[in-house]
Amino acid sequence: MQEQPVLDGRPRGEILWVFLKLGLTSFGGPVAHLGYFRNELIARRRWLSDSAYADLVALCQFLPGPSSSQVGFALGLIRGGYLGALAAWAAFTMPSVLLLLLFAYGATELGGPIGTGVVHGLKLVACAVVAQAVWGMGRTLCPDLQRLGIAILSALLVTLLPTAIAQVGAVALGLLCGMVLCRNLGIKTSGSLAGQVSKRSARAAILAFGALFLLLPILATEFQGLVLFETFYRAGALVFGGGHVVLPLLEANVVDTGWLSMDQFLAGYGAAQAVPGPLFSFAAYLGAVVSPEPNGLIGAAIALVAIYLPGVLLVIGLLPYWDDIRRIPTAQAAVAGANAAVVGILAAALYDPIWTSAVKTLPDIGFVVLAFGLLVWGRLAPWALVLLAALAGGGIAALGLGRAG
Repeated sequence: MQEQPVLDGRPRGEILWVFLKLGLTSFGGPVAHLGYFRNELIARRRWLSDSAYADLVALCQFLPGPSSSQVGFALGLIRGGYLGALAAWAAFTMPSVLLLLLFAYGATELGGPIGTGVVHGLKLVACAVVAQAVWGMGRTLCPDLQRLGIAILSALLVTLLPTAIAQVGAVALGLLCGMVLCRNLGIKTSGSLAGQVSKRSARAAILAFGALFLLLPILATEFQGLVLFETFYRAGALVFGGGHVVLPLLEANVVDTGWLSMDQFLAGYGAAQAVPGPLFSFAAYLGAVVSPEPNGLIGAAIALVAIYLPGVLLVIGLLPYWDDIRRIPTAQAAVAGANAAVVGILAAALYDPIWTSAVKTLPDIGFVVLAFGLLVWGRLAPWALVLLAALAGGGIAALGLGRAG
């Protein structure tokens, strides 16, 4: 499948609308987001083939930063150039940012029985969405015993060693196994991942990433705004796996330094669990409530841009080179193994933490099975299922007919 051409502003308008819808409805964390992306952009809109999408996911698993946001940024970049990438990032991120800023400015009651019921229904939908992604990608990317075995091995590795480093190790193991087991399978690469990124732009992005990483600690000595930027840039540059993995580093940087209290930190973290979109948006809340200044909207903007910037620069810097590598015959076998490993990682995450944190009762299991059927065979759009789940979860809690979550 070839890259879609960018004609006037229409693809970018489509990118903005689609990612805004995803930003409003993608609950469940980074792995669930990858499922929502696949359903909306790969299965329904066919922006890339399943194998090209898995190649992109495999690359982002190797990079520090928020993996699902990096995948979304790259999809916007491939589809609509740099403006498309900016539209994808902004539309996917801003809904959660605005909700967390409202929380920071006093809208502190996101809980209660009805709110808890709504969140529980949304977690169950996330189970179904990820299950659909595992099912669809597994059929495409693990059609033989070799790749099915790699997926199972990767799932076991991530389950037994539940860390972000284990996810990187699983992809690396998939690459090695693919080189040995997938050489004679006749695998061909499809689609372009480079988009409009030239090698010159890629080198500039890598240089910018390194220069900021090395120079910011030296420069951030007097001006508090620069200190704040350096703190969140370092967090985004050093954390693999995204999501919850970044929390200990953020806690050390903002709580241990006395910028805010542990109660404030935990309150914001709890709010971040209840909103859609990427957990890295938690940085906006932290930037808004830290002390000393800058804080408020300016602090939120500094923290938000800083924590996402390293991952964005690395995606721009490595995407064209990754696109070249995946076309080499030996690399195609290796990437096929990495893609199978991605399926295994998704399957492991489907069980823990997505299933284990959401499914507690037999009615929960029935709900997930029904939602899965509506997605796979009923062709129900995920956003519609999210709306139904929120209404059902809130309604059940309001009527007191079941557990709240």
